[in-house]
Formats: sequence, structure tokens, C-alpha cells
Amino acid sequence: MKWSLSVGRIAGIRVQIHLTFIALLVWIGLSIWSSSKSVPAVVSGVGFLLALFLCVVLHEFGHALMARRYGVRTRDITLLPIGGVARLERMPEKPSQELAVALAGPAVNVVIVILLAIVLTAFGQPLVFNALVFDESAAGPGWLQRLMAVNVLLVVFNMLPAFPMDGGRVLRALLAMRMNYARATRSAATVGKLFAVGFAILGFYSNPFLMLIAVFVWLGASQESVAATLKGTLDGIKVSSAMITDFRALAPEDPLSRAVELLLAGSQQDFPVTDGARVVGVLTRQSLLTALASQTDGARAGYGSQQRVVDVMQRDVLLADADEMLDEALLRMQGSPLRTMPVLSLGTLVGLLTMENVGEFVSVQNALARTR
Repeated sequence: MKWSLSVGRIAGIRVQIHLTFIALLVWIGLSIWSSSKSVPAVVSGVGFLLALFLCVVLHEFGHALMARRYGVRTRDITLLPIGGVARLERMPEKPSQELAVALAGPAVNVVIVILLAIVLTAFGQPLVFNALVFDESAAGPGWLQRLMAVNVLLVVFNMLPAFPMDGGRVLRALLAMRMNYARATRSAATVGKLFAVGFAILGFYSNPFLMLIAVFVWLGASQESVAATLKGTLDGIKVSSAMITDFRALAPEDPLSRAVELLLAGSQQDFPVTDGARVVGVLTRQSLLTALASQTDGARAGYGSQQRVVDVMQRDVLLADADEMLDEALLRMQGSPLRTMPVLSLGTLVGLLTMENVGEFVSVQNALARTR
């Protein structure tokens, strides 16, 4: 995710902090200082927020580690002002597995609540579940009491049956046990949108923050519905059905001027680079333009004739097989910085798979489905 700083890896999963989260910490610190002029209050408030988001990260690791049990990897976990995001490569195929992954996150918060309750009871402190999050008054609830209360709130909020909360995925998994995945997703997304409307109405008459949550829920439900439609359209389709077969290739020793000619002559954006029958790289439009911009004026007049394709091409290239399932190839492409994947058949380059062409294929299939 852009504007994110990596803070290391835990259990093989990269953990990132978005710059907006750092900005939130600064804003909270300044707000507490302006109202209290107390350094201990600032330390307490910022420390509480860090502890809260540590709980959020643990919540996301619950999802990630449960998904790993079913062979699903997690690309990274990013800490945002609105919470944490664990980017799973995909959701498990079986509804029962998706149900387990969805419940694993809130289960972590339940464990945290239980542990905090044990600690508070051991020290003779009352269990205050309606503690205010940022109440810094001396008579207010303690630090651990507020942390426990917020974890209870996280469990309740995340279990609302609305995407993108965990409750929406739980609802989809339960529905998918009785109907197909796409229909289950559409039904769960409809429920999520109803919740979004309810949040918007309540926010208009009470707390405007609920209106922001309404937008968040509505967009999450819409994205899940689109993703399910895409999955249903691509199910059982091979790469050969959606690949580009009319394409141009370059040789490693070709000058960049040759690449410019091909770029201007047609609509192809990225070019596979072949050494005989072997694919050795891909020359992307962006790499070509960057190389041209770095040339001297004399070389620029000749479209970068001093450089060869091999000097500019991307070497770390994913390859697809023509008989591979399209949804699997698309999933691999989404985890790659390149938007073009050379397609081979019996070791021979026969086509290109691009995100744009997959989009066109889906549009055609949807049009045909409406006609039928």
C-alpha cells in the first residue's frame, strides 16, 4: 500500500504503518496537550492509542494465521487510522474455512478481553465495560479498563453482518453453505448496504462519524459484490480464452527506438522480450518512457538509440500457461507489479494476459449473459 512504512515481519508477514496513522498519533497528542498542558496526559493518551492499535494488529494476525492453516498466504498487514487491513491472497474456497477465518479476528479480541478482565480482577479493579476511550479525568476508568471496553466494542462492531466487517464475511459463509458463492455474496452485500443506510440516518441525527462509517460500509459491500461477480464470471475459464493473441515481441538487443515504433504503431503497452523461444523479460510502457526521459538531448532525438531493450526491461516476470485457470493466473498477477503476463503453451509464447484484456473479457461475458 502506498505511503506505508514497513516495521518488520512477524510470522513471515510484513507489517506496515500508513503515514496517516502517524499523523493521527500526532493529532491526538496535540489535542490532549492543548486541553491539559500535561505531558503525562499526552503520554497516557498516545500510549493508549498505540495499545489499542496493537490489539487491532493482533486481530488481523488472527485472520492471517487462520488463513495460513488453509494454505492462504497474507501479503501484508497495514495499520490505518480506521483500523488494520490484512491483505489475503484469496479467501478459502470452502464456506466453513471462510467462516473460521472471519471468526478468528474477533476471537482474538475476546481473548484479550478475558485476559484484561483476569488482570483487573486480580488487582481488585471493577470491570467497567462502558468506559470512555479518551477520558483522562482522575475519577474516570483506568487505562486497562478502557482498553478492555474498547475491545468489547471491537467485537460487537466487527460482528455486524455488513461488509467489510467480519460479520459480513460470516454471513456470506453461512449463506454459501446453502447457495452458490456469488448469490451468497450479493445477499450479504445487500444486508451490508441496509446497515450503511441505517448508519447514515443515525449519523445525520446524532453523530456525523456514523455517516463516515456508512460510506465505508457501502463501498465495502459494493466491492465484495463486484469481486464475487468477477469470480463467478471467471470460474472454469482458461487463460487461453482471455489472452491477447495479436501482439509484438522484442529481442534483448533491439534498440529502444524499435520499442518506440511498436508503441506508436498500435495499442500494445507492454512488450514481451524473447531470446529465441525463451521469455527473458517484459518491457513496460512506463520503463520505456522513464528510459527515454533520462537520455541526453541527442539520444532523445533518436528515441534512446544508445540503449538496448535488455538494459531497460523487467526481468522478474511471471509466466502463465494457456491451459491454466484464468482466476488463478489473475490472482498471481494481482500480486505482481507488472500488469502483463506472457502466456506459454508447450514452452512457446502464444499470447499476453493483461488486466485490461481481462476486464474486456468480463464485459463481453456479462453482455452475453444479459442477452441469454
